[in-house]
Amino acid sequence: MSEASALIAGWRDHLALEKRSSAHTVRAYVTTAERLLAWMEEMDGRAPDRASLAKLTTGDLRAYLATRRADGIGNASASRELSALRGFLKFAGGEGATVPAIKGPRVKPGVPRPISPDEAVALAQDISESARDGWIGARDWAALLLLYGAGLRISEALGLTGDILPLTDRIRVTGKRGKTRMVPLLPQVKEAIEAYLAECPYPADKGEPIFRGARGGALSPALIRRAVQGARGRLGLHDRTTPHALRHSFATHLLGRGADLRSLQELLGHASLSSTQIYTKVDAAHLLDVYRNAHPRAEGKS
Repeated sequence: MSEASALIAGWRDHLALEKRSSAHTVRAYVTTAERLLAWMEEMDGRAPDRASLAKLTTGDLRAYLATRRADGIGNASASRELSALRGFLKFAGGEGATVPAIKGPRVKPGVPRPISPDEAVALAQDISESARDGWIGARDWAALLLLYGAGLRISEALGLTGDILPLTDRIRVTGKRGKTRMVPLLPQVKEAIEAYLAECPYPADKGEPIFRGARGGALSPALIRRAVQGARGRLGLHDRTTPHALRHSFATHLLGRGADLRSLQELLGHASLSSTQIYTKVDAAHLLDVYRNAHPRAEGKS
């Protein structure tokens, strides 16, 4: 096996086994590394190795990205590719390796970016398994499943009180401006909440928050946001993978399975249908990504 092939195999194992990245992320990051190595071989006329990777300069990376831009990729794709390259070069260089400094292209804020079901579960599992206490891990797992499995805002999930107990197949949620709505509760989400409550050292009395911090106070949304930030780094997920992205994913996946906008509006607690209509753009963008990445005749099409 050549050194380049060994690097790719090691990179794949690092992403899948150590960082526990999703299959989609592993495939995309490995493809990016393979593309860089192929470009280097074309430029130098010889197979690249660790030594040649260590000699790459900022100018080299700019030249590589220029060829990718010539292939037609946009700012968002170039930014993602640069992120993958940084990770690969750090991996190839080993501990203490430095990577050429290069600023990525500016990416305009776009439509909400959903994550796949596998990524959502991997995110929740990573956070749960990283918790210092078992009951805190069960708490974080239940809270994140409420965001992805019920489409709740983080403030809505952490605002739930013992008044919703005992749990049934739906819960009453208080949203923005004090507006309440009934939200269906999937069996998996219901089981996660009940498992957490069974381990939680604090009682879930009426009027008291269900989700508690380590000292017994109401759980702060900032703690969940920090936990998600840490997990997405370990898993190699996009920077826009936030607690709110789980709610986006809930909406996008429901829409993709045939839910109508009015029903989705009620589930999400949007005051206006126009707020819900953004998910039609999300779904179209997702389908286009799937087409471009998977269809054998999509190469070069706009």
